[in-house]
This record gives sequence, C-alpha cells and structure tokens, in this order.
Amino acid sequence: MSECLFQLYRHHVLAAVRGLLPDVPEETLARVEVTPTRDAAHGDMATNAALLLAKAARRKPADIAADLVVALEKVEGVAKVAAAGPGFVNITLAPEVLRSVLPAVLKAGERYGESQSGKGVRVNVEYVSANPTGPMHVGHCRGAVVGDALANLLAKAGFDVTKEFYINDAGAQVKALAWATYWRYLQALGTTLTEEEFSALTPGGLQYKGEYLIPVADALVADYGDKLAEEGARPAPEKTWLETIRGFTVAHMLAAIKEDLAALGVHQDVFTSEAQVLRDGVVDAAIGRLEKAGLLYEGVLEPPKGKLPDDWEEREQLLFRSTQFGDDVDRPLKKSDGTNTYFANDIGCHADKVARGAQVMIDVWGADHGGYVKRMKAAVRAVTDDTVPLEIVLCQIVHILRDGQPVKMSKRAGTFVTLRDLIDEVGKDAVRFTMLTRKSDAQMEFDLDLVVAQQRDNPVFYVQYAHARCRSVLRMAQEDGSYGPVTAEALASAPLSALEADAEMALLRRLAEWPRLIESAALAREAHRVAFYLADLASDFHGLWNRGRDDASLRFLQPDAPEATRARLALVAATATVIRSGLAVMGVEPVEEMR
Repeated sequence: MSECLFQLYRHHVLAAVRGLLPDVPEETLARVEVTPTRDAAHGDMATNAALLLAKAARRKPADIAADLVVALEKVEGVAKVAAAGPGFVNITLAPEVLRSVLPAVLKAGERYGESQSGKGVRVNVEYVSANPTGPMHVGHCRGAVVGDALANLLAKAGFDVTKEFYINDAGAQVKALAWATYWRYLQALGTTLTEEEFSALTPGGLQYKGEYLIPVADALVADYGDKLAEEGARPAPEKTWLETIRGFTVAHMLAAIKEDLAALGVHQDVFTSEAQVLRDGVVDAAIGRLEKAGLLYEGVLEPPKGKLPDDWEEREQLLFRSTQFGDDVDRPLKKSDGTNTYFANDIGCHADKVARGAQVMIDVWGADHGGYVKRMKAAVRAVTDDTVPLEIVLCQIVHILRDGQPVKMSKRAGTFVTLRDLIDEVGKDAVRFTMLTRKSDAQMEFDLDLVVAQQRDNPVFYVQYAHARCRSVLRMAQEDGSYGPVTAEALASAPLSALEADAEMALLRRLAEWPRLIESAALAREAHRVAFYLADLASDFHGLWNRGRDDASLRFLQPDAPEATRARLALVAATATVIRSGLAVMGVEPVEEMR
C-alpha cells in the first residue's frame, strides 16, 4: 500500500474518471485533488474531480459525482462514498485502511512522509544574506528560520536543495563599516581625536558605532600594531588601510554571523561573496548577455510619483528593459560614478546560481524588500531566457515583547537585541518553533514570556509535551515488561483491531495526513504548515490522553488487555515518530520529558 493514502486514493479516483470520461485531457486530470475533509462526519477524504471536470466533459458536476460514487464504491478499502455540495465526492475509508498507517510509520521511522515529488530538481534557497556589518539581530531571525525550514521541507519532499548565504561585501555599507572599524582601531592605539572630529573626516559620517567593533579593532592592533595609522594614532590616507581593514572586518563579522546562525541551528552549504562574483566577471557577463539580447539602452527615467527611490537619478543612464518582463518601470544598472547599482550586482549573483546548476531559485527576503521583487524576477527571466524561475518568500517584521512591551533595537547605534540574546533567553528550539507559528508574510509578535510558559496557548510547549507524554508511556510499558517489546520494529506487527474509538480514529486520520502535508507545503513553499500540523496532531493526542482519564477502556496501558495495549502503544509510538519527523523539518529537537 502506498505510504500516502491520499496519493493512493487519488490514483483510484483518476482510474475511475478515466473509465467514465476517457476523452478528458491529462493536463486537466493533473488538477484533480484528493484532500482531507474538514469534518470527520463527512468522511476521511474528498475529491473535487466532478466539479473540476464538468466543463471539459460538458456534463453537470452532480451527474459526474453520481457516477463517481458508483465507481468508487467498488474500490478496495472504501467503506462509504457520497456526493456532496456542488460536485464534491466524500470518501470514508474502512478502519483497517486507517490502521495500516501505523506499521507504515513505524517501519519508515522519521523518514515517514518523505517523497520523490520534487523529482531531484535542484533548488537554491538563499536566506539571511545579511550585510556583514554587525552581529545578527532579531530582524534577521525570522528569515533565517523560514529559509532553513523551507529548505528542509523541500529536501524531505525530494528536491535537491542547496542552502545559500549571499555575502553583501562590495557596497557602500561595507566601506562605511571599514571606516567605523578604523575609528575603533585608532581608539585602541590611543588617538586624541574626538568621535566628532573623526566623523567629519569619514565619507558620509561615522555610521556604525556599536561596541561590537572593539574586539575587531583589538585584533587589528594585535596583527598590525600601529602600521595602519600615522604617528600619534592619527588617521593615515584611506588608500593605505581601507582594503586591509575592510577585508579583516568582513572576515570577523562573517565568522560571528556563522556562529550566531549555528546557535540557531542554521548551517548553510554555500557562502557566496558579492565582491568575488564581481572579480570573476560574472556581473559583467550577465550584463553583456542582456545587451546582446537588445535589452539595454541609454535613457532618462521619468521621476516616480511620491518619494524618490535611492536608485533614481535625473540623467541619461544605462537602463534595463525590465518592463518587457512585467516590471513597472525600466531599471538603471549604473550609478552616476560609473559603478554598478545593487540591482546589477544582484543580476550577476542570480546568473551565478544558474551557472552552478540551480533549476529553481528561492530567495527569502524581508518584507521591506517587497518593492524589489518585480525587477529581480524580470531580470532573472531575461538573463535565463525564462528557463529558471525565481520565487520570492517575504518575511514580515517581528515585534519582540517583554512584559507586554516592545523591545527596541537599532543596529547602527549598537543598542539592538542580538539574535544570540534571544537564543540565550528562550532557547534555540523555542525561537525556531515560534517563528514558524505564523505565515511568513504576516506580522507577528514574539512574546518572550509566552514562549517559555508551560501552557496550552504556547504551541512550542504543547507539541513538545505531546512528544514527552508519548515517550513517557513507552518508557512505562518497557519498564513494566508485561506488554512485550516496545521497539518500533516489534510494534509494527502488533494486531490493531482494538483501535476503534472515535478519538483513536481521529489520531490515525491525522497521522495519515503527514505525507500529503509535506508535499503540499513544499509545493506552496509554506513551512509554517508544519507547525500548524504538529499543533493539530498534539491536540488530537492530548484529547485522546484526556479521554483516557474519564474512560478506563481508552487508557494506553491496560494490564488485563495486552493485545489492546500493544495496539495503543503502536499508536503512541507512531505519534511520537511523526512529531519528531515534523520537528526535524522545523529544526527543533524533541524533548524526552518536560521539566
């Protein structure tokens, strides 16, 4: 039997449809779905086949549904079929079919739910990609968690995934960072300059004032002494120190970023340097391809309405015909000083990913980059001849609350809440799970008090408590010794006919949904669905646990009913396995017991 019951019965539905409507095109059949019903009273699954195929078949949906009911009633494992609404067909499975989920889970272990729906397609998921201008703060956290969980989800669904961090180490912000480090370096040498005096010498003024640069400056003094300064710890000409300090600072900041990401459980496969992409000529080559295709021209853009964006200048400049690919206006590729715009460099970055084998690119960005989506998608369409799709996942801002009040942060002033602060306070797992409890494009509040509270309203606790309860039951059974071995292998062959109560069947239905959830969430690029599913699974399990308090026949361990006990132990073990499988996608460690 197929591991995914929904895929198995979708095949049965398609077979029935082909028998009834042999002329319906395969591309139409590809849209037929078999999904869980919202209410168990309506069956275990439903199909939209009759509604979807009515137009192509030139028949009423209700008539097709009636024929489908007759055909599906003959399918093995189907207990009941009924037409519903405007053309849906509800299917109720025989109890033994739902029970068959347990051995499937126990034999597969945490691999249960894995599929080959991704067909090995090479997907590059780029996330975080923070400017290496300081430690990671909570503003980076949501994108890091969403990107990492999405990459894990895609891998479980059978995609060949590369996790990437793009290092923005070639722009004006990194130069400003180098000047800020140089100021700390001069301070370490004992300069008599005031901050105001040095800021007046700095292009654009001193921008990064955080104390996190002091250790970098101390390391510079240890390596270079006073060689990068004039006598008396006075500033030397920029050309004598800028490249050295820029490279030194970026290396230190990147090492700190990697440490912070590791503390969050994020380990990316590739770190790509923007500066290296430029040095390798990838950006120039990409721009050359656009020029060869006739997609570049010299022109003057109309002033945009409202506030002028940073990349608009009233002058003739090199423009990309992005409007030909769905953008609102054409976009500049060169600044007034002749250097590339950020957009031009980003085109090269994405062309580089394609050259390295990416067949699909997914970028996880902060919502403040939403206005950048159209131009980037336009550029990727142009530079890849529309062969490699770019998908953007936007993450809205996270408001950190303590005692019901927002926690402020400011990166340049150095008074922000760092990612490490957050992890140290509530733990990696609470951070990761909580960041996935809302859809990424919805704003969220991260309540520092709630995420560590042991209460029903805290989904982190509620799911972990379900797993801990499962493990407690299994430990008790093993310590008792009268129920036989409680390994997954042994329980996979346990008789299961004793599982028939409504709460037990509800839990079986939920376990059956896991493979389908993985596929649908991966295709929708929505990792938060895993957190929602686990919350529902935990609710089903806790509900069964609580019913056992009132009804002794539903308790997991029953000395007078060893066969029923083993069936329930199989259910408990399978529930724990699926919780671990889901938590693994989220990058969260399951707990064995609550303290």
